[in-house]
Amino acid sequence: MAAQQIRPRTTVIVAISADGKIADRERSAARFSSPRDRAHLEAQIAQTDAALLGAGTLRAYHTSLPITNPEYINQRRDRGQPPQPVQIVCSASGNLDPAWRFFSQPFPRWLLTSPDKALRWQDTDAFDSIMTADYPFDWSKILQQLAALGIQRLAILGGGQLIGALMSQNLIDELWLTLCPLILGGENAPTAVEGAGFWAENAKSLQLLSVDPVGDEIFLHYRVQH
Repeated sequence: MAAQQIRPRTTVIVAISADGKIADRERSAARFSSPRDRAHLEAQIAQTDAALLGAGTLRAYHTSLPITNPEYINQRRDRGQPPQPVQIVCSASGNLDPAWRFFSQPFPRWLLTSPDKALRWQDTDAFDSIMTADYPFDWSKILQQLAALGIQRLAILGGGQLIGALMSQNLIDELWLTLCPLILGGENAPTAVEGAGFWAENAKSLQLLSVDPVGDEIFLHYRVQH
């Protein structure tokens, strides 16, 4: 029997509309979740060693979420973690704008890109570390590399293409979904899991761990059944 591969525990954290969309038909930044959901997002990220986000998500928001709650920062220090998780941007093209607010936010920044696109960033201080891999990315190998670098818990912040790629390789362990009270619709509006998708007979099965309705939102916690 082959030895089990070591990789971080992966948790998707995403807010979705009642019809499963993560943005509108123009794929603009989603601003439909509540302050309660943003606090929930920060609480979940604070428990991790790193957060992974796709380039499309960064292009929409130009930012990510640093930990600002002093209680969470103290808890991280008590666990022997640095105050801020690493923020890892996945961009095969490496086409990112260093003027975005993301590049001045107070957290460590890593870049995952293809080898030829890494050259643009190697002589800059935009990223603390640059990882390279051929595209399409072999996420199993990449997660093993992250584990070797000390990443034990990894938050996945989207978008749908990234989540779909990891889900298709059976690399998602759990999901926190915030169900928000609106309908976006539209065939061009992205969903939480994109890519080729799955046939009904090999759809990913989930185990419901908790349901927490707060106001008009519902916080759902699922474990992926591997």
